Amino acid sequence: MNAIGLNDYLLLSVLLFAVGFAGVLLRKNTLIIYLSLELMLVAATLALVAFSRFNGTLDGNVFVFFILTVAAAEVAVGLAIIVALFRKRLTVQVDQLNALKN
Repeated sequence: MNAIGLNDYLLLSVLLFAVGFAGVLLRKNTLIIYLSLELMLVAATLALVAFSRFNGTLDGNVFVFFILTVAAAEVAVGLAIIVALFRKRLTVQVDQLNALKN
């Protein structure tokens, strides 16, 4: 049985990022777009941890803690914006949120 190497982690990271990128480009629901952005962020953190493990340092893990801190704040602000948009427009579909007035 082969051990899991750097290429396997990077392949998984690229696949997660591609799924998130496709979700951002193809979906119309703001919640799904937001979840896709978070999936892309997770893919980047996975790549950082994989490189950190491959190099034998803790630098990537330290970056992950900073990324998780920023992501926690992003979740609070992003969901608040989505809830405010829903209360104002009664929809979360991006194609119906094209005007900034009213």
